[in-house]
Amino acid sequence: MATFSLREFDAQAGRIILINPSFDFDSYPPIGERLVSVLSATIIEKQSDADLHSWLLDFEGCQLFLRAEHYSETMWIEALSPQAGCEELQYLTKLFAIGIG
Repeated sequence: MATFSLREFDAQAGRIILINPSFDFDSYPPIGERLVSVLSATIIEKQSDADLHSWLLDFEGCQLFLRAEHYSETMWIEALSPQAGCEELQYLTKLFAIGIG
């Protein structure tokens, strides 16, 4: 069974919402790192706020945010702007549609 799969793709907003393992604020980092590893992406920067992890990633030369909100246990990937990363998001959507990890 896949660890990460597609819940929703909002092309206008440049956002992929994932179906992912359950997590809380403290247990998220290994889950996020697993996804980054599976995608062969690189973490550029990590930021943690009260309820949100925001990681800036490099995925095949495209910068994307990986975000995780622990109250809803939701993870999503989003472009820096709705127009940026369109091809990469479409590619990732196809991967998540079949499930990865």
